[in-house]
Amino acid sequence: MLLNPNLEKLQQLKFCGMRQALEEQLQQHDIDELSFTERLALLLDREVMERENRRLKTRLKQAKLKQPACIEDIDFKHSRGLSKSLMLSLASCKWINDHNNILLIGPTGTGKTYLACALAHKACLERGKPGYVYKIA
Repeated sequence: MLLNPNLEKLQQLKFCGMRQALEEQLQQHDIDELSFTERLALLLDREVMERENRRLKTRLKQAKLKQPACIEDIDFKHSRGLSKSLMLSLASCKWINDHNNILLIGPTGTGKTYLACALAHKACLERGKPGYVYKIA
């Protein structure tokens, strides 16, 4: 097998995930037990995952969020009048496709910035999923 030329071609085509996965496959002794299509599927899955991760990283970098926050880390136990059902509804990001805005109001120190960053982080995650429609008017 012409390994080096193939690795160079994968690099040239910017299939970095596939190249890395192929190099890892070649290190595994039991990889020959898998069929060609199974190995190809693993390479393709890795490339898709790498590209999705790169896009997410770019979106998060462009968002310039003030805090690293995510919906799953929101603490609903504190008594600050935060509705769990409303937050989970907002986490669906339907408000973006409906061209709605979110206004967070409350006293200082109640976590408005954290909630905004968590919703923005969720929007960055959802935007990369298949079937998600993101329109800019």
